[in-house]
Amino acid sequence: MLERQVRELRVANEILRKASASFAQAELDRPFTR
Repeated sequence: MLERQVRELRVANEILRKASASFAQAELDRPFTR
């Protein structure tokens, strides 16, 4: 049971990391002068 929770947490953590990374990339890609 604990092992499954750990795996789900790891998957959720990976999703969060990718989401925040893509968000930061979108912020960087947006031109400042507009």
